[in-house]
Amino acid sequence: MTHPAGSEAEATVELAKGEADVEAHSAGLKKELGVRDLALTQILFIVGLTWIGVAGKLGSSHVVFWLLALVLFYLPSAAVVMYLNRLMPLEGGLYQWAKLGFNQTVGFLLAWNLWLYVIVFTSEIGLQAATYLSYAIGPSAAWMTTSTWFAAFSSAVILTLMVVASTIGLSVGKWVHNSGGVMMLIVFGALMLLPVLGLLTGHLKEFHPFRTKMPELSLLNLNILGKLGFGALGGFEYIAILAGETKAPAKSVGRSVLIAAPIIALMFVLGTATVVAYVPTNDIDLIGPLPQVLRAGFGPFGIAGPLVTIAILMTLAMRVAQATFSFTAVTRLPMVAGWDRMLPAWFSRLHAKYQTPVNSIVLVAVCSFALALLSNIGVGQAEAFQLLFNGGGIFYALTYMVMFAIPLFGLRGVTPRPPLWLKVASTSGLLMTLLYIVLSVFPIIKVESVATFAMKISTVIVVMNLVGVGILLAARRRAARDEAASN
Repeated sequence: MTHPAGSEAEATVELAKGEADVEAHSAGLKKELGVRDLALTQILFIVGLTWIGVAGKLGSSHVVFWLLALVLFYLPSAAVVMYLNRLMPLEGGLYQWAKLGFNQTVGFLLAWNLWLYVIVFTSEIGLQAATYLSYAIGPSAAWMTTSTWFAAFSSAVILTLMVVASTIGLSVGKWVHNSGGVMMLIVFGALMLLPVLGLLTGHLKEFHPFRTKMPELSLLNLNILGKLGFGALGGFEYIAILAGETKAPAKSVGRSVLIAAPIIALMFVLGTATVVAYVPTNDIDLIGPLPQVLRAGFGPFGIAGPLVTIAILMTLAMRVAQATFSFTAVTRLPMVAGWDRMLPAWFSRLHAKYQTPVNSIVLVAVCSFALALLSNIGVGQAEAFQLLFNGGGIFYALTYMVMFAIPLFGLRGVTPRPPLWLKVASTSGLLMTLLYIVLSVFPIIKVESVATFAMKISTVIVVMNLVGVGILLAARRRAARDEAASN
């Protein structure tokens, strides 16, 4: 959608018409989500356990980095999401914001990149399930991590369950997401309790969670800052994809952000402080910092083994819940693109009983499973995994670039204009996201050629977006043919 130049009234009317069209399509969707569901899902989706290990590598400088990430990215993203959702509380979330704020082309390409990110994110679930189960069971199950067939089988089972849950709808799905959010709170509650027990029993000599040390200015530290910004703290906008299935979305999404934001910030800062207190900086396990710190902290009490096993199983359950939420939300994007005739109407067809986009759900599952099978070819090649991981992150980050650009350059002619403070926040978020993208082009592991790696990942991003452009052009030609035939 483009706003007529020089006509604010017409632009405002066009925006209202676009919103009305989406709301008419959303009328058949069941309104299942309330503020509690949204807040717990925010906590589940945003909090990542690995980030307390990444930040822990900074030692006592982690507080400064978290504060910088909170001020430069976290608070700006929360503000922009609340503003855009209040202005356009529509099913499809960020896709609708980009479409109505800029035009359909930008909206479609944003949805395409978000879709690609979730396909990558979900495709890893089988391999991760095998890894977590092997840790929980013990050395006898070490074969799971290298078994291609077991990873494929795990992917098939979990994706099938996701399809069933997503098809039935959020009446069931929200309890999966809520349970994952509660488990996340329990796990971090145990982390925060650990130093208190250590001090009371004398097993921990001191604990200064907010002690600060000024970090050095280096490329590595800038890389970590970018990771702690967009990488750790991104995700507030994602729940808005389900606005059409939310009770009073204009208010509920904003309230959930206000509730979840301070809780998430404390979880990250205090969780990292516990890691720093118990594990030497050079020994922090970036893959599994949670079991590592629980083993170190509860070891003197003789209960480390059972606790670590429980924590690993809970982490697996949370990861499945995260993937289920990502999967459920992203299946709505082909549906809303179908509403706009950017994709065939087949994608928008709802299940007769559950009123969910069953065709879109099956498509996402098939694509995720196909990528899971491809990624299992050559398991153990760290460079290939890093390429996939960084590429997925960049796909997601590109959607944030658009989101932060909307208050700055979009919504032309619509009044009232975004306030100055929101534009400042958007600029800060935009720059932090750009920092993440630039640094993600380069690997954090040792590879044969950094330049070759950067070229590979840049090529993947460009080629996949050209595929999206091709789909968009084909949709426009199809729509033109249909219109000509009807005339």
